[in-house]
Amino acid sequence: MEQQAFDEQQQALTDTLASVRVPLRDLQDGQRVKGVYAVRERELRRKRDGGAWLRLVLGDSSGSVEAVAWEDAEARYALAAKGAAVFVAGGFEISERWGSKIKIAELREAAPDEFRAEDLETESDLSRDLLESDLRELLATVQNPQLQALLDRFFGEGSEIWARFREAPAAKVYHQAYRHGLLEHTISVAQAVSAAANFFPGIDREIAVAGALLHDIGKTEAYNDDPLAIDLTDAGRLQGEIPLGYYKVRRQIEEIPGFDPDLAQAVLHIILSHHGSLEHGSPVVPATREAVLVHMIDNLGGRLGSFDRLERELPVGESWSNFDRALSGSAYFGQRAA
Repeated sequence: MEQQAFDEQQQALTDTLASVRVPLRDLQDGQRVKGVYAVRERELRRKRDGGAWLRLVLGDSSGSVEAVAWEDAEARYALAAKGAAVFVAGGFEISERWGSKIKIAELREAAPDEFRAEDLETESDLSRDLLESDLRELLATVQNPQLQALLDRFFGEGSEIWARFREAPAAKVYHQAYRHGLLEHTISVAQAVSAAANFFPGIDREIAVAGALLHDIGKTEAYNDDPLAIDLTDAGRLQGEIPLGYYKVRRQIEEIPGFDPDLAQAVLHIILSHHGSLEHGSPVVPATREAVLVHMIDNLGGRLGSFDRLERELPVGESWSNFDRALSGSAYFGQRAA
């Protein structure tokens, strides 16, 4: 009974502290900040006089915001490891020149009973169960037995790769950068490819859909599994998501007896070329109808995903985002102003 009472007190304290913390998206110019947030990024920079200052990106389930500390930068840098939950006190300011920032007055490691992990994770608006149902429905439309066998090795319910795929993020920052974001992004791309293939002559819909479902499979190894601080793994940095995906799919193809070499080449080409250009990381550019279609839809999905991210982080009452590198400009949300 005593242990139960203690647990209830601890939970009540955690709930109280969580309610005090203002979601980052709701911060207003001039507002005081006091609560626990996750460290998404950290960087120690130098002033003109050689002194150090700290730049952080803090996050919670509502979005992320930049934070700066001009004093005790080295000590605070050591405390604010990527993925750590930190207690932050300070002030939130919106500058026309510098954008939105928290000026840190206090920073320390958060105690376990000061926060709930789910409050600090970025979340999808779509449930994993719904996304998996959509995936199963799309997989059922692929009738080619060799493509069926290949896709089952990745998305079969007992597959080790599937267990990782359904939880992995789609990116570090720009789009679907959260748990099961890769599943969400892949489904949206593959569904759009499946629909668009019906409107353009000469496209093999099943090859295009299979390529769309597998195009980002390398991200299962390229990104870590820390929802508080998504980052590239060593393999992701040293090899890249496209080579990782290519070798992953090629290994599975080689284990399927009698797999058609032309079919293998068509699918592998989609994976290798889906970034569209050499400067964007593709070893080759799209050279088939199916590869062009997957690249275009993938690029569209990523850019629209950036709008979702920006809208989620936009302060209440604002209709324009700050400059965003993924869009090469700002995003406008006129309906919010209305």
